[in-house]
Amino acid sequence: MGTQSMTGFGKAQFTSGGNSINIEIKCLNSKQQDLSFRINSKFKPLELELRTQVLETLQRGKIEVSIYAEQSVENKAQKINDDIFNQYINQITALTGKAIDSELISAVLKLPDVFSAEKDELGDEEAIAIKKCLANALEKVIEFRLAEGGNLAEDLKLRIEHIRAGLAQAEEIDLVRSKKIKERLEQAVKELKEVGVDQNRFEQELIYYLEKIDITEEKVRLKSHLDYFIETLDLEGSKGKKLGFISQEMGREINTMGSK
Repeated sequence: MGTQSMTGFGKAQFTSGGNSINIEIKCLNSKQQDLSFRINSKFKPLELELRTQVLETLQRGKIEVSIYAEQSVENKAQKINDDIFNQYINQITALTGKAIDSELISAVLKLPDVFSAEKDELGDEEAIAIKKCLANALEKVIEFRLAEGGNLAEDLKLRIEHIRAGLAQAEEIDLVRSKKIKERLEQAVKELKEVGVDQNRFEQELIYYLEKIDITEEKVRLKSHLDYFIETLDLEGSKGKKLGFISQEMGREINTMGSK
């Protein structure tokens, strides 16, 4: 599938029963998988299933999911609560002694709880449509992640090539440095022979010094890390932690070479 970043965005919507159902997914960088869900109470029975769908698709990052419905004006059906309406009418007529007329009815209709919205229950077809809509939004998140991840991968490969170029320059510098050090050591050996020193002790010190300044192992390991980084970058699946570890090892070798 390619390299994915952890940041992404996806949005999808569909219409059901005159209502517009909207799904938005936002993803940010995070070491842990952190999912927050905002969902209409009507869709609550589906929440666990929808969470599983998101977590199986987006395996890392801080993930925010919003699922909400926008109800059209003509779809906001309401009905009169007959019991409450009649209670208001009976109480008012009993207190005032007035007969029921259009003015009284108009006043009662404005009182609290006389009207109630019809209960909108989640149907099987709508539940299936929500899952498909979520899958569509998740697909867009993956597309976003792949596009950003591809750009990031190209940038990382370019940086790896810069390190390779720097390593090549370091190898050239090391050849000149080694030659100069060897010349100085040969001169020092001549001088010490004239003075007279313990030959065994001198050879031990010389070997220790040469080992301390030799960067052959560091060069070999760094080349290996650079190759392994590119190989890992081209693998499928999650690889951020492994790339981070390889980067640390590259830094370690570069620092050691610099100190030598």
